[in-house]
Amino acid sequence: MGAARRECRAQHADGSQARRRAEASSRRCRRWRLSSGQHRHHRADGRGAVAPAAAHRPRLWHSRRRRTTVSTQTVPASSSRKLTLGDIAETRAYERERDDFRAHVIELKRRRRVHVGTVVTLLFENRDTIRFQVQEMARAERIFTDEGIQEELNVYNPMVPEAGQLCATMFIELTSDDEMREWLPKLVGVEQLVQFRLPNGDVVKCVVDPQHASQLTREHVTAAVHYVTFEFTPAQVAAMGDGALLEITHPAYLESVELSAFTLAQLQADLQG
Repeated sequence: MGAARRECRAQHADGSQARRRAEASSRRCRRWRLSSGQHRHHRADGRGAVAPAAAHRPRLWHSRRRRTTVSTQTVPASSSRKLTLGDIAETRAYERERDDFRAHVIELKRRRRVHVGTVVTLLFENRDTIRFQVQEMARAERIFTDEGIQEELNVYNPMVPEAGQLCATMFIELTSDDEMREWLPKLVGVEQLVQFRLPNGDVVKCVVDPQHASQLTREHVTAAVHYVTFEFTPAQVAAMGDGALLEITHPAYLESVELSAFTLAQLQADLQG
């Protein structure tokens, strides 16, 4: 369920313009997706779903979800970066730090956001971006119990990268009906065709969220948001220190971009642990 819930809420704190249409679905339940701003957006669940344009102002998302069992299996705590209950501040404590933490996360996301071509953006997540998401969800939905917080952690922890790994939320950003009609059918499968090209010639291809195929993949139109992971060997981690291209190799969208120095520094920190 994690992938579907993240999509239903998400577009992860990165919208600059409200989008349109929420399709009714009796199998989904309502959910507020609060980011660092105070804007509201209705997420579509299928055709016509559009991700927000990336910007520095996050938004408030209203969406629908379905409760199913979530796996809580993680790597051992001694080596894991995953968040625990002890990492999530209680409501009053969070209010005291929220302004500063929000400003920190906005700047962090600016450095970790990569535009690939004209309509695709990847936001590389880390422990702070995911902690912010969980704190804001708890604040918006008034989740006070350990059980409720743990449910949020189970949903979002898969997006916290371990050493040797990068995790990204991938947005397809469209601003008009014409763009939706053009791009959403053309980009089916795009989430499987993202890769890093390293200076030593290695290519690191993305791995799609394990639940993606059953919960997010559409046959005739792509989803507006995807979750992808990249697994690096130690040699590839070392090679990335000299730079990298982020590429999309979809036949309808052949695009690449060289990572900026400040983004590369952020991702190297994730990879090296």
